Amino acid sequence: MVKINNLNRDDYQKDWIALRAYVSERAFEFGDFTLTSGKKSRYYFDGKQVTLSPEGAYLLGRIVYHKIKELGIDAVGGITIGADPIAGALAVVSFIEGMPRLKLFIVRKAPKKHGKFKLIEGPALETGDRVVVVDDVITTGGSIIEAIRAVRNVGCEVVKAIALVDRCEGGTENIKSLGIDVDPVFTINDFL
Repeated sequence: MVKINNLNRDDYQKDWIALRAYVSERAFEFGDFTLTSGKKSRYYFDGKQVTLSPEGAYLLGRIVYHKIKELGIDAVGGITIGADPIAGALAVVSFIEGMPRLKLFIVRKAPKKHGKFKLIEGPALETGDRVVVVDDVITTGGSIIEAIRAVRNVGCEVVKAIALVDRCEGGTENIKSLGIDVDPVFTINDFL
C-alpha cells in the first residue's frame, strides 16, 4: 500500500488552521437560537456544513487521524448523524495513511426493527476493541455518552471522545465523569 501523505505535526497545524477558517466561514450563524436542549444561544453551530463538504470532511478526517494514529485504536464511530460523515472521512484518510483495518461504525438512535436488529452498524466490534467516539459538536455530551454506553455494552474500551467543536456548556465534564478523555478539535473560544 502506498501512502499519499504520511501526516506529521506540521501537517496537523496547517490542517487545523485551514479547518478553523472553514468552520468559521461555513458553520456559525449569530443571532437568537433555541438549542435541542431548550437552552437559548446567541450563536448556532451547524457542523454538517463542514462534515458534509468535501474540503471540510477531508481536513477533519486528517485531523482525527492525527489524533488517533498513535493510540492503538481498533474502531472509531458514534451516534448517527453527527458521527456518520466524520467516520466516512476518516475511513478514506486512514486507508490512504496505511491504517486499512480500522473499523468505522455508526450507533443508531434505536435498534433496527428488522433484519439483524442491530444498534451498531459497520464491521463487528469485538470485546476488548479500543474505540474512539466522535461527533460534530459537544453541548451536553448526550450523543457521545449514548455512543459510549452502546460500545461498552459490547465489551469495547472507549479511550477518547473527539468532537469538531466543544460548545463548553458542560458536556466535556459529563463525558469525563465516565473516565473518558475528551479531545475536541476546537472549542467555542476558538471562534468567539
